[in-house]
Amino acid sequence: MIAVDPFGEHGHAGPGTAFVVVGAFLLSFLLIRTSARLTRSVSWWPGGVETRGVHVHHLVWGIGLMNVCGFLAFAVPLEFPWWHLIAVGFGVGAGFTFDEFALWVHLEDVYWAEQGRSSFDAVVASAAFMALVVLGVRPFGLDDPGSVLASVAAVSVVVAISGVAFAKGRVLFGVIGLFVPVVALVVALRLARPSSPWAHWRYDEGKQARAAERFSGRSEQLRRRIGDTIAGEPS
Repeated sequence: MIAVDPFGEHGHAGPGTAFVVVGAFLLSFLLIRTSARLTRSVSWWPGGVETRGVHVHHLVWGIGLMNVCGFLAFAVPLEFPWWHLIAVGFGVGAGFTFDEFALWVHLEDVYWAEQGRSSFDAVVASAAFMALVVLGVRPFGLDDPGSVLASVAAVSVVVAISGVAFAKGRVLFGVIGLFVPVVALVVALRLARPSSPWAHWRYDEGKQARAAERFSGRSEQLRRRIGDTIAGEPS
């Protein structure tokens, strides 16, 4: 059992402070996503910020928060509670920024479009990565690293396998595979999502049809319902 004390590290990086970042990240994502959903559904909610007719996306505030908090974490010898407040600020900034991840990729406002679902996927994958780090799981399966060459070889293999999982559209499992390589290996050997880069590059019509059938079952429908419940249904 791994003990994580969020307030036990006074001015030092570690699992406790990382836990604070993860908590702030998830909470800020849920709050800003709820605000966006209210803006879309009701007229009385104040909504976003506009200046001279330009909507200021909340990723702007997020990037600013991460920039300021990240710089202060490196530049200033902070003690409790300032160190943890900086961790909260960084987590909030990351939550705001990742909530609009799809805008980074498409460079246009696709927040409520089908492409905007990638923002929710990015938040889930990022939260999984951070949670595994907080829990003390070592990446790349290097529980007992040996020589430098062996470590480089192991990292290269794990990254390659996880890369296949990413290319097959299984981002969450690709992230988990960086820590538990067998997970990425299983996903890498299975069919890709029909909309994934791997399917686009390598699948003929027959295999594309098999992939479409594979990802139209109950598990995929459940995954989509969960995403719609948390992040809102695309319009």
